[in-house]
Order: sequence, then structure tokens, then C-alpha cells
Amino acid sequence: MDRTLTINGKLHNVDVDPDTPLLWVLRDILHLTGTKFGCGSGLCGACTVHVGGEARFACQTAIEEVGSDEVVTIEAAHTLAVGQRVQLAWINTDVVQCGYCQPGQIMRAIALLQKNPNPSDADIRDGMAPNICRCGCYPRIHAAVRVAAETAQ
Repeated sequence: MDRTLTINGKLHNVDVDPDTPLLWVLRDILHLTGTKFGCGSGLCGACTVHVGGEARFACQTAIEEVGSDEVVTIEAAHTLAVGQRVQLAWINTDVVQCGYCQPGQIMRAIALLQKNPNPSDADIRDGMAPNICRCGCYPRIHAAVRVAAETAQ
């Protein structure tokens, strides 16, 4: 079925079944490979993107669920003011170890800060909880989210 999607501010026509996961459209059809495949079961968050401004697991989001909502991936994170702050905080806080989960972590952090520009420590823990980091970089991730929030003030 032919569908038109708005991804990172651009229109894309794709011919896929309605139940095709957004992750496969992004990676295999549109070649936007910044969004990672981690578990395929919605358990790790490596595939986190924004759909209509909400953080979503792309592996668990069927194309038919996207509808007319805009999809934003890690490739366009820098186009958002909060995205720029988060990415800079990630670098300055030296978050990355292996880096595989980091696109999803960054997209989750952006969504958190868009909804709550001044989160408490508990808000950060709760907001980032759906995404896992196999390297255990949680203290650095938390610190980077805190830095990004404080930079806005």
C-alpha cells in the first residue's frame, strides 16, 4: 500500500504493508540507519524516534499508526534547539561508551526535555527508564540530561 510519510521535515512515499514496523521503513527503505535495531520487541529503546512529538519505539510502531504525524529521527535531532543542547551535553559529558544505544537515548532525552524543560532527578530517571544501556552509562546519561536542561535556563 502506498503511503506518504513526513520524516525529518521531508515527504517520503513508501509502498509497504500497513503493519510494517516504522524501523524497517526508516532503515531498509529510506536508508536512515541512525535509528538502531536492538531487540525488536520494544524492550531496549535503541530504535527510539519521535512520532508526533512523542518518543516511540520504531520497532513496535506500525506504519499505519504513524498516520499524518511527523517522524523525527536522530538524523534531524540537531534541527531542534533542545536536540542541539542534548547532543552537546552528550559530548561534553563524555556519555558514549560503545554508542549503540545512544541515538535512542538522545531521542528519549529530547522528548523528555521538550515536555519537561526543568526535570527533577526522579523525572530524569523515570523519563529515561524505557531505554537501556548495555554498557551501564546511566550516571553519564543522567548527567548529560541534567546539563542539557540547565543549559536552557
